[in-house]
Amino acid sequence: MPLTLNVGLSKKVGLPDYGSLGVSCNVEVELDATLLLNDLDGFQQRVKQAYGACHQAVQDELHRQQNVGSTNSNGHPSASGNGQPTNGGRTNGQPRDQTRRATASQIRAIEAIARRQQMDLAKLLRQQFGTDKTADLSITEASGLIDELKAAANGSGGGR
Repeated sequence: MPLTLNVGLSKKVGLPDYGSLGVSCNVEVELDATLLLNDLDGFQQRVKQAYGACHQAVQDELHRQQNVGSTNSNGHPSASGNGQPTNGGRTNGQPRDQTRRATASQIRAIEAIARRQQMDLAKLLRQQFGTDKTADLSITEASGLIDELKAAANGSGGGR
């Protein structure tokens, strides 16, 4: 009589701006039922193998999801003008969230606020996000930048 082994693993990691990314893997394997009766060490080894396969799949998928958008069209890591990979101006090593691009409304708002404050928007975008274009921002980056620009306007009354 066959024995069904079901192993599952889930992992969730936090992302900037209160986001999160969750990945799970479930594996079902048929084993010989005599493993439980005659070979507990062999059974434990099979469980460890199934768990190890799930663990590796989860780690690989988390890595892949966190690096979405961090390569150029040739499949190579994006680089800044100095040849170093860009990380969107982040110092914590977190990859940029590029799963959803900034909306047209966000782009217009950022550009309008920057114009009112007479700031060099391209320079700010390069410094903070490693890009010259507002359209390259993710939706969360754009939201954060709007908040930052509004706070600067309210707090200091001027540009940078």
